[in-house]
Amino acid sequence: MANLLSGGSLAAIFAAGCENPKEAWKDPIMQILLVKKIEAQGKTPERYRIVVSDGIHFTQGMIASQSNHLMAESRIQKGSIVRMKEYEAGKVKDKSVLIVLGVELAQESPEEKIGDPKQVMPDSAAELAQQRAAQQPTSTSNFYGNKPAGAGRGAGGAGPSRGAGQSSRGPSAGISAIESLSPYQNRWTIKARCIHRGDIRSWKNAKGDGRLFAVTLKDQSAEIKATGFGDQVDSLYHAFEEGGVYLVSKCKVQIAKRQFSNVDNDYELVFDRDSEVQRVEDDEGVPQQQYNFVTLQDLQNTDKDAQIDVIGILKEIGDASTITSAKTQKAFTKRDLSLVDDTGYTVKLTVWGKSAEKFEIMPESVLAIKGVKVSEFGGRSLSMQNSSTMQVDPDLEEAHRLKGWFTSEGRDTNFSNHQSMNTGGAGGNRPAVYKTVQQALDENVGFGETADIYTLKATISYIKNENHSYPACRSEGCSKKVIEVNGSWRCEKCGVGWPEPEWRYIITCSAYDHTGQTWLNVFDDAGKVIMGTTASDLNAMKDYDESSYEATMKKAASQTWMFRIRAQQETYNDASRVRNRVLSAQKVDYAAECSRMINIINMYSS
Repeated sequence: MANLLSGGSLAAIFAAGCENPKEAWKDPIMQILLVKKIEAQGKTPERYRIVVSDGIHFTQGMIASQSNHLMAESRIQKGSIVRMKEYEAGKVKDKSVLIVLGVELAQESPEEKIGDPKQVMPDSAAELAQQRAAQQPTSTSNFYGNKPAGAGRGAGGAGPSRGAGQSSRGPSAGISAIESLSPYQNRWTIKARCIHRGDIRSWKNAKGDGRLFAVTLKDQSAEIKATGFGDQVDSLYHAFEEGGVYLVSKCKVQIAKRQFSNVDNDYELVFDRDSEVQRVEDDEGVPQQQYNFVTLQDLQNTDKDAQIDVIGILKEIGDASTITSAKTQKAFTKRDLSLVDDTGYTVKLTVWGKSAEKFEIMPESVLAIKGVKVSEFGGRSLSMQNSSTMQVDPDLEEAHRLKGWFTSEGRDTNFSNHQSMNTGGAGGNRPAVYKTVQQALDENVGFGETADIYTLKATISYIKNENHSYPACRSEGCSKKVIEVNGSWRCEKCGVGWPEPEWRYIITCSAYDHTGQTWLNVFDDAGKVIMGTTASDLNAMKDYDESSYEATMKKAASQTWMFRIRAQQETYNDASRVRNRVLSAQKVDYAAECSRMINIINMYSS
């Protein structure tokens, strides 16, 4: 039975000094002695700790997240015999840890514990390997950053340095996986792609002020954020380019400050004066940026403030403008762009800061954007964040398809936008999900983690007469409530005063169908459709023509509409309830409604 396992492989792997474990034993076969699930916390996904044995020794290990499905589906479990295809050897608090990057079953059925394995310990071979590694030069003239004195020479100055004509594959030492990094390791080198380089930013607090920049690095195991401060801004910022592959070493590994990062890693890197960064041309084994694209049409079903990936054609480029923050009085430069895609939709994308000032991308380029924020302004719009990345004309299948579509027919397309969707239209070309009031209750619509969107045919029975509108700022793009100060209506956000506000609807109404009654919240765009007039005109009627006001309210409270509703759970005073927001209201097309009902009847009769 012991012949099933690669006896002695763990001792050989850890004797390699965490530098070239793959050369110590190729595809070793081991047994899983223990599997422990570590629950997800915040943005950190669930992970699995394991104990593995080669029949002679055992050690603790961690499964990389890309293999989580094997554990979740119980394909790999306690007693399983597995083949380690890719792995890294590391240490945490002086304990040997095997980071498993690629694993497969060596046989289908698990076995009882094989042999009497002992915990793997460093032996004389490991100590010898570490001594040899310590004597090797670790800095080269090809590295950016400060070069330590004597770099490029071994003991007694006998070791040669690698010049610019040497191989671009980097130092001979082994490459560590990002997922294996921890504050307890000192000697490591990662090979990773720069998938994001942020702008140089200034900071100021009680301790002083300074500058910083941050990059996001990615290899096949994970992503990690790396930040440089002060002198490292000058020495390292221009060394990085998005899309480039780099060897990075001698950085401080620390616990990630999640409030400043959306990178999915428990740790982050900090550059210091000894840090080394070298660009390499060999990108074998280093993945490209990964995207999960949302089409521009599907933005209507995407939650506000969500960070998503989109791809589209740059159709229009607006002028740069400056806005001032009412909170900090700091000026920001912005530029609005127009994106389109082959779903027939267009959306506004806002870029900020230096990206807005020095925007040089040509119209009709394909833009692939990762981590862009969704806003409700204009129905739906997008805004670049500090952590967002943008690729121009990327070598992606989606990009080539969009380019071909735009060249052949996209230039002449009349595009829809999400603002028109919210003002009484049908809500795009997506098939509607119809529900009755009772169905929405029975199916707990709106109680999930994300909002539910459905269509309801219902008749308004009652509109609350008080507080059906509010005074709003008249600035373009601002709908904040204004307050009256000395005869002027002032917006705290814009810092502007107006002689008169723009009144906007915020209606609460009751609606019913043949199964029951529900409460709906209606905002300005849909409110204009339902009321048949603007909120400003309705308020004028209330003040100067009460009979017209009452007639308008009475008429609105007897109409039947096709409501497109966004249902989402809210908690107030420790009580949870579903809030039904009307995205659009459309007059009933009775011919289409009859056809829909006939189809339902036919489904039951067939």
